[in-house]
Amino acid sequence: MKRAIVTGGAGLIGSGICTDLADHGFEVASFDFSETADVPKGVQPVLCDVSDETSVEEAFALLGWDSLDLLVNNAGIASPNHGPIAHLSLADWRRVTDSHLTGAFLMTRAAVPLMSTGGSIVNMVSTRAFMSEPDTEAYAASKGALVAFTHALAISLGPNIRVNAIAPGWITNETKLSDEDHAQHPVGRVGRPKDIADAVLYLTGAGFMTGQVLTLDGGMTKKMIYAE
Repeated sequence: MKRAIVTGGAGLIGSGICTDLADHGFEVASFDFSETADVPKGVQPVLCDVSDETSVEEAFALLGWDSLDLLVNNAGIASPNHGPIAHLSLADWRRVTDSHLTGAFLMTRAAVPLMSTGGSIVNMVSTRAFMSEPDTEAYAASKGALVAFTHALAISLGPNIRVNAIAPGWITNETKLSDEDHAQHPVGRVGRPKDIADAVLYLTGAGFMTGQVLTLDGGMTKKMIYAE
């Protein structure tokens, strides 16, 4: 049985990934910082703050696995907006960058020794690594850095370990969305967690793909938008 670790496994996207992996025969561990976090049935919950070195080391020791096939670095701060740069505190900057970038580094460093027979790493970035709204500097910068971390790892860890990233757009499980919400996407709908989970499964078997970013945004980043 293949083994997978998903960080932020109790969140919207993470729980969907955990569920799909388990449904496809993976033994799955969900690393999440919340003690009360719910995880999908059949998934092993592991308490972990991915931005803390000691917490990551203890989580891997508690899990006790001697091998790993897939690491999904999905943990992060959900809200991209943290106010004007002139008022952005260093603490808030570090909270965002530590969650996205430092967390991926610490998890990857701990996971690589378990992938001696080969494996795959998937980093969850964002379309905000390539385009922005105002007051999202910490979020965009950390996601952009995670893109660079992805291709650097792909070169360093290949050919034994492949490293790719997924850049989601608007992903939700909300049902109360307007027709306009859906219609603004070239594919005609807002994204769902299952879309991301399907992409993770694809990347686990895409043997000729590494160092790449798979954008899943319904075509939004390819759409020119002008005021009418």
